Amino acid sequence: MNDRSQSTSDRSQGRVAGKVALVTGAARGQGRSHAVRLAAEGADILILDICTPVADIGYPTATSEDLATTARLVEEAGGRVVRLEVDTRDAVGMADAVARGVAELGRLDVVVANAGVVATQRWNEITPDQWGTVVGVNLTGTWNTCQAALPHVLAAGGGSLILVSSVSGLKGLPFMTHYAASKHGVVGIMRSLSNELASRNVRVNSLHPTGVATPMLAGMGPLTGYIEDDPSTGPLFDNALPASLISVNDVSDTVLFLASDESRFVTGLTMTVDAGAINR
Repeated sequence: MNDRSQSTSDRSQGRVAGKVALVTGAARGQGRSHAVRLAAEGADILILDICTPVADIGYPTATSEDLATTARLVEEAGGRVVRLEVDTRDAVGMADAVARGVAELGRLDVVVANAGVVATQRWNEITPDQWGTVVGVNLTGTWNTCQAALPHVLAAGGGSLILVSSVSGLKGLPFMTHYAASKHGVVGIMRSLSNELASRNVRVNSLHPTGVATPMLAGMGPLTGYIEDDPSTGPLFDNALPASLISVNDVSDTVLFLASDESRFVTGLTMTVDAGAINR
């Protein structure tokens, strides 16, 4: 849990008090941190994750037990919580799951489309199945999340969509073409929806972290060897500030800002939390 979160007794005065938020990829890592932080600041939370192995990804994905831990942490922070186990690539399943969750919690104001996977291969090593998995989860899954959630956000009178991309959504990092393509695509979704839905009081922004210390880093395993083979690529992964990785708390701070009314006039933004990586 974020050590900067408010106590449960302060929730009624929190920065997202009275709101309901959907967080995908919530079983661990960034998603868990975002869910708990929003709960501590007054929101009730729909937490969603696939909770089964994902083919073509070279690291273990989250489990039902992980999602249960997130639920417990949200409750300890004072929030009501609904657990949803569904693959974001399943458009029908997503629509059904989100509708069930909203029916239980009453409304939906904030969407954090955080679910994602990472893989690193040289361009000529990427198989069609790997391409389909990475683009399917990161891009199609984000789109399905938006489509499932937006009717409920509109019914609530508007709200905030936060689409989690990456520095790879703004910068052509090598050895991860499928990942970069998917994360650039998230920016396209954001830019289009932010214009289409502005008149209905829906704000849409994308979030672009640099490397974050989470279990997902296991998917970056081959990268060191690739860089050793071509040292000219190494500086492309450097941050400007003296930090090789940032923490989940650093990203959750920005999620909270974008979810809150403090950002009520912020839309169509590619928000970086990147230690200066894009500026390099």
